Amino acid sequence: MSAKLYFKILFMSRFLYSFLLYLLSPAILLHLWLRGKKSPDYRKRWHERFGFIANHNIKKNAIVFHCASVGEVVAATPLIKKIQHRYTQYPIVITCNTPTGTEQIKRSFDNSVEHVYLPLDFPDAIYRFLKHLKPKMVCILETELWPNLISQSNNRKIPLVVLNARLSEKSFLGYKKVAPLSKLIMNGITQLAAHDKIDAQRFVQLGLDKNKIHNTGSIKFDIQLDSKKQQESAKLKQQFSSKSPIWIAGSTHPGEDELLISAHKKLLKSHPDALLILVPRHPERFDAVAQLVKIDSLSMQKRSELNNKITSQVLLGDTMGELSSLYGAADVAFIAGSLIERGGHNPLEASAYGIPVITGPHIFNFLHVYPELLKQQGCLKISSIDELTPLLINLFSDTSFNQKVGKQGALFVEKNQGAIDKTIQIISEQLTLRHS
Repeated sequence: MSAKLYFKILFMSRFLYSFLLYLLSPAILLHLWLRGKKSPDYRKRWHERFGFIANHNIKKNAIVFHCASVGEVVAATPLIKKIQHRYTQYPIVITCNTPTGTEQIKRSFDNSVEHVYLPLDFPDAIYRFLKHLKPKMVCILETELWPNLISQSNNRKIPLVVLNARLSEKSFLGYKKVAPLSKLIMNGITQLAAHDKIDAQRFVQLGLDKNKIHNTGSIKFDIQLDSKKQQESAKLKQQFSSKSPIWIAGSTHPGEDELLISAHKKLLKSHPDALLILVPRHPERFDAVAQLVKIDSLSMQKRSELNNKITSQVLLGDTMGELSSLYGAADVAFIAGSLIERGGHNPLEASAYGIPVITGPHIFNFLHVYPELLKQQGCLKISSIDELTPLLINLFSDTSFNQKVGKQGALFVEKNQGAIDKTIQIISEQLTLRHS
């Protein structure tokens, strides 16, 4: 293939992608509007979705970190804070796609960073965004590979680094179906920090230069249980002192809460003082889950209203940003999103506290974590909800078994740490090249 034809195909791929995006724009905007029924913040700050940020007085020449939502913000927080400490001369801008991501940014960084929504990947919206910000560097977390953002950053000679990059087999096959567009994306990436060799190889097969890839491991392992988190967990334990045993179901989705509440009712027959901490993934579901608990005739208190000791059978985790501390106050953690075909959520934060972790059968979102964690016996997997209550009873009655699983999980997290320092090295090299 001639160079002229090659670049023509790349240009047409980007043009067709943008054209289809514009055609779909009414559906995209309708989706955001409908989400606003449950979460009104989706109907705010729409000008940012189209790249209109000139009146925000955001500092230029910043390092921009894009984190899709809460999970990415939580994972990236230790990394970003180290960058803040090392490179005080550069302002930090964090973008995200969701209101819950916005709230997590506020909780994690207060006013030490600036924040806007990342625009929709329309060419003109990205153009306005980059023209106004003039970022020193753009760092994308995980799999947010937006073609226009990547291509226009490359055209402006802004280093674009993909951090904590992962590419599932399903996503890889999807990218292969649009090979010219995938090649355009790969050409625009300056450097990529991959979870492991398998992810790295998939990016190479899509056209990324192997010399741009670094196998850093996952920054999600680099969990720091600082004194603030430990103090919060200790305070919660005092409030929970009248309840034993305590288990938590973190990041639940529709279709799971009913099953988990049912499992807890069975547990109460053998452990009448047991406490379930039930934490829905999305805040717009807090009221609906509270209603489910009432329907099952269980006593309930809300975390947002808890001032003294807990006396109920269920604590509804209806606050944001406290999941880690709640894990630290529990004896066993069930990681939700795994009883349904959602793909599971990150078990590492719970494991870092040294408590046993349980997952359901659907864990395809974390195949870079669960297989080895299960192999090291730091996690227990159930195939259906029927297995959950007997397993909880076993863990609560067998102290040695409980401690062994918890210890193995904590060791697994500790053994795999170090990705943040490797990632900072990549960022540092790009900042040095940019400055020289």
